[in-house]
Amino acid sequence: MNFFRGVMGGQAAGPQPSGAETIHKLCDRVASSTLLEDRRDAVRALKSLSKKYRMEVGTQAMDHLINILQTDRSDSEILGYALDTLYNILCNDEEEEQDETAQKQSDDLGAQFTEQFVQDPEHVTLLLSLLEEFDFHVRWPGVKLLTALLKNQGVQVQGIILVSPMGVSRLMDLLADSREVIRNDGLLLLQQLTKSNAAIQKIVAFENAFERLLDIITEEGSSDGGIVVEDCLLLLLNLLRNNSSNQNFFKEGSYIQRMKPWFEIGDDNSGWSAQKVTNLHLMLQLVRVMVSPVNSPGATASCQKSMYQCGLLQQLCTILMATGVPADILTETINTVSEVIRGSQVNQDYFASVNAPSNPPRPAIVVLLMSMVNERQPFVLRCAVLYCFQCFLYKNQKGQGEIVATLLPSTIDANSISAGQLLCGGLFSADSLSNWCAAVALAHSLQDNLTQKEQLLRVQLATSLGKPPVSLLQQCTNILSQGSKVQTRVGLLMLLCTWINNCPIAVTHFLHNQENVPFLTAQISENLGEDERLVQGLCALLLGICIYYNDNSLENYTKEKLKQLIEKRIGKENFVEKLGFITKHELYSRAAQKPQPVFPSPEQMLFDHEFTKLVKELEGVITKAVHKSSEEEKKEEEVKKTLEQHDNIVTQYKDLIREQDIQIQELKEQVATMSSQNEQMQTTVTQQLSQIQQHKDQYNILKLKIGKESQPNSQGDVSQVNGLQTEELSQLREEVEELRKQHALLQTQLGDKDTLIDTLKSETPESSAEGSDNTELLKELEALRSQVQSQSAEINQMKTERQELLTRAEAGSPDAVSSSDGSLDAAKMAELESRLAAQSTETERLKEEVKSLSESRAELEQQLASATSTVAILQTEKAKLQTEVQESKKEQDDLLMLLADQDQKIHTLKQKLKDLGETVDDEDDLDGRDHTDDDYEEDEDED
Repeated sequence: MNFFRGVMGGQAAGPQPSGAETIHKLCDRVASSTLLEDRRDAVRALKSLSKKYRMEVGTQAMDHLINILQTDRSDSEILGYALDTLYNILCNDEEEEQDETAQKQSDDLGAQFTEQFVQDPEHVTLLLSLLEEFDFHVRWPGVKLLTALLKNQGVQVQGIILVSPMGVSRLMDLLADSREVIRNDGLLLLQQLTKSNAAIQKIVAFENAFERLLDIITEEGSSDGGIVVEDCLLLLLNLLRNNSSNQNFFKEGSYIQRMKPWFEIGDDNSGWSAQKVTNLHLMLQLVRVMVSPVNSPGATASCQKSMYQCGLLQQLCTILMATGVPADILTETINTVSEVIRGSQVNQDYFASVNAPSNPPRPAIVVLLMSMVNERQPFVLRCAVLYCFQCFLYKNQKGQGEIVATLLPSTIDANSISAGQLLCGGLFSADSLSNWCAAVALAHSLQDNLTQKEQLLRVQLATSLGKPPVSLLQQCTNILSQGSKVQTRVGLLMLLCTWINNCPIAVTHFLHNQENVPFLTAQISENLGEDERLVQGLCALLLGICIYYNDNSLENYTKEKLKQLIEKRIGKENFVEKLGFITKHELYSRAAQKPQPVFPSPEQMLFDHEFTKLVKELEGVITKAVHKSSEEEKKEEEVKKTLEQHDNIVTQYKDLIREQDIQIQELKEQVATMSSQNEQMQTTVTQQLSQIQQHKDQYNILKLKIGKESQPNSQGDVSQVNGLQTEELSQLREEVEELRKQHALLQTQLGDKDTLIDTLKSETPESSAEGSDNTELLKELEALRSQVQSQSAEINQMKTERQELLTRAEAGSPDAVSSSDGSLDAAKMAELESRLAAQSTETERLKEEVKSLSESRAELEQQLASATSTVAILQTEKAKLQTEVQESKKEQDDLLMLLADQDQKIHTLKQKLKDLGETVDDEDDLDGRDHTDDDYEEDEDED
């Protein structure tokens, strides 16, 4: 014990042993002690020395510690000490501050001991088996030790765990541990385990990892949670990134819908903690992983549809337009929304309808573009807005048309700011980054859209007062010729190349300006510095597009003349060399990797992803076009025409085949329908034939039974049976006679009702008395219907009694029936059946007559309703006409009064003229008055 007292810090006499010697003695004690307590104390001592003397403990004690793990499984305390000691040996202590050299040596030491430990795969398997122990002192250090092994030798340890039976399942059980320390360290362990290993990622996912992780995130408070939420999100990213199988499993499991509550932020967005910003940033990255452009198009489209349907896109747009959101979260949200809407028409249409909460409300696209062309905004935010605009227009011809329409003269609104105005403002501002962003954004408005390229040619710009407006195309070339910054010129050249590509009309407009071609040839032919080589390459590309898509409509700039110009001024080889400067540029390959514009600094923002694809497509064809002779071009044109004719023929045949396929499909459907109907009819016929055969068999059996000769020994029974049949037959005859009488009575009643119905039809429904007649007719018809039903019931009763009679006849001894009586009974039965059939026929006829009477009554009721409505309309019109007559009479009376007053005034004026000595023609006056009086009389007569 003195030895241990010295090791653990107690005082001992004599010289103190060195660390290596102490560790050697402890290792001997671990190896040789028979008592468990001695071994436990020795391992505890090694643990206390393992951090200070890491090298010595690792080299001398590792094998002994592994042996302890194998042999002393029953004692959890010594297992815990051994695991902690191994962890201290393998793990690089990150808490202590060390210089770079010491840290590197420590890392190398950890990697060296880890490699030694995993040389035998059984050691890792042993460690996995120890994780099944529930004891905290064994399980927790075991988890930490395995995590350290994965950090130092991840690939090798992953391979051992992958082939170990139930290896991954044991590690997944750590997430269900009720002790948070073990569960949280288990998350760190799974993070290391799932790095860059698709097979393990799939196994972990199918061990219900998504459900467990999302539950933990919800329990910990989602975005407001702590470091545990961050660890869960990092693990989810490991499982989903670049793993299409897990992404599909995540979508099919409806886990996308569970992501929506993560982004529900309150109205008060002040005071975001650093942990919340980190959590929300990882959540947005998780959304982007599901809709990344590098995923398969089908999987991305399916996830985009789910995100729109569950409201996740709407929630992200809410964050986008909210106030108080940190800049890095806002930037990542813009990038996330960009990829959620990219290439999805429904999502793009929704995004176009989003308005910012401003007064007056402005579209979200306009608000974002205002940030993009504002040089005071952060560079990463401007890049995110450009990416969002590009994704909005990706495969969205409707959106492209809406953006271009805001530039056209007929749609410009002077009272509001539009997207087109912002793009033009950025295109011609003093900030080169704004120039580049606006040019690229405008180029995406024209991408693969011939209609909008032609529409944009109509845009006119007012340069200054007193000068005529110039086209947008001409203004771009004017700025190019002024020698602005390289970034501005590169952006404008990319815009022009995209604009005139595959658009002969735009090429003609560009060549129509006499200054453009000389400017391009001068730029290409000059020997400039490294910075200008990219501009020279883009000028060569622009001139090559003018050759390749030239329709020879301008005499001075046909294809042949442009090629001659290149050969004289530049040289074909030199031209091709300058054209190759584009793809050789160091920033070209970086931009070609992914659609999102990510640049370390604004100065390196030169290439657009879509433009790199355009260059790759055009470089080869332009090179061939420049080297071709006129004869080769003619041959190619002839070949093109021939191919076009063949294509037209093929298209016609395709349309014909498509129509025939549709017809064949319709005929197949008809054949299938008729086949099913035929099968049903065959089944019905078979059933009917079977029923007929059964009836025939029953009839033959009955006939045989009735027609058999009677036996003498059963005469008494036969007499009894015959007597019973005779009485029942008599009763049936009486009932038939009674039914005949009822039938005659019903016929009489039906005749009366027919007469009454004819009378009703001939009369016009003018009074309410007819309504009462119809009511009486209805009552009589109901009575008649009830009588017919009663008669049918009686007939059914007769049939039942006849069946009972037949049953009784069968129950008697068939041998005892005499031939004469049998014949008599058969005749009576036949007669009874014929009467019953006649009665049934008569009843059916009565039912038909009742149905006819019901239809006649319905027609009469309809005529009555129509007549009533007509009378009401006529009465309304009559009242209206009477009102108009009264108003006319009143107006005529007023007119007569006015005429009388006027006549009196004329008479007075003429009298004054006579008094003044003027001559007045009295005859005309009298004639006029007589005529007027006659008119008055005629008017009164008419009234």
